Amino acid sequence: MLHPDLLDSARAISDKIVALRRDIHAEPELGLETPKTMAKVRAALAHLPLTWREGGNTTGAVATLKCGKPGRRVLLRGDMDALPMDEETGLDFSSTIPGRMHACGHDTHTAMLVGAVELLAAQADQLSGEIQFMFQPGEEGFHGARHMLDDGLIDPLPEAAFALHIMPNARHGAVAGRAGPLMAAADQFDIVVKGRGGHASMPHDTHDPVPGACAIVTALQAMVTRRFNAADAVVVTVSMIHAGTAHNVIADEVALRGTIRTLSPHHREKAHALLAETAEATAKAYGLEAEVTVKQGFPVTICDPRAVKLGSEVTGELFGAGHWIGLPTPIMGAEDFSYLLEEVPGAMFFLGVAAEGDDDWRHACSIHSPRMVVDEAALPRGAALLAGCALRFLERGFD
Repeated sequence: MLHPDLLDSARAISDKIVALRRDIHAEPELGLETPKTMAKVRAALAHLPLTWREGGNTTGAVATLKCGKPGRRVLLRGDMDALPMDEETGLDFSSTIPGRMHACGHDTHTAMLVGAVELLAAQADQLSGEIQFMFQPGEEGFHGARHMLDDGLIDPLPEAAFALHIMPNARHGAVAGRAGPLMAAADQFDIVVKGRGGHASMPHDTHDPVPGACAIVTALQAMVTRRFNAADAVVVTVSMIHAGTAHNVIADEVALRGTIRTLSPHHREKAHALLAETAEATAKAYGLEAEVTVKQGFPVTICDPRAVKLGSEVTGELFGAGHWIGLPTPIMGAEDFSYLLEEVPGAMFFLGVAAEGDDDWRHACSIHSPRMVVDEAALPRGAALLAGCALRFLERGFD
């Protein structure tokens, strides 16, 4: 059993966790460059006996805590970057930088990880092994985890890895996860439909690309429902269409952009090929040409069953029965912790941070909303859960 004081110890440093979260929230940074956030983390942990590794293509860093005796190696990860959007929460510590907001909870992830470092360092002399703490920028589409792996910051690799992601529209204190695919692979596509423009009153003298582009949108939806097994989910969404410059002008071309979400490598490869085939064939039927470009994003986030079992047991021991939720299906969002999980067994869990006692939590603003808020009383739970997963793995591995 985990030490019964672990959650109490986390609550004892709640003020520090919350203060750091608010400090990071007020000065959000984007992409792979998060130097102010990293400096705040380093300052908060300066009193602890950590070995730091940083550099390369990001401002991220990995801190290592060596325990009293040799043993297993485990990694805990927190991401640090924000989103390019204005904040509308009205909080006293709202973003001070226009066009930037921590709307995905990475400020809380970082603060909870710092809290976990404190909890684990306090008992390091009695533990066996070592713990790597990965402070990662560039999760929001910038492949920060992949860069940190390529830069050698996580070398040697751990034997297990764990991460948390908050959910503001999930019950306060609930922890959710699942074995196997947890989140989808996310790829982007661009389709340029080429024709010949002219005056909108004389479409017969043009090769109007707009009807062909609209047909491609419809054809892609039929492609998903008729070419893929619905039990292995595929989502193809055209999210942007752009053509023309005036109401009486037929454009030379139409640009389509969107996303492809898949839950298996096989369907990912198949979706890329069929998207190009469908777009090109549909355009040809309208006397047009289609140029298709697919940009690979994050891979599928696949959680090891042993790591999920460990997380569910730690949740029960720390918070009591009823706090663990086994997700029946994956979430079609994406997460670059997937790069770590391609290399080592591990799991990501979701932590509910809706207001405590709020029975209407399903209607709270979700992540990526400009009005997203977090009940900070849940943050010590996240710190304790991360620390508990590390402690349990150091003690028993996946046994």
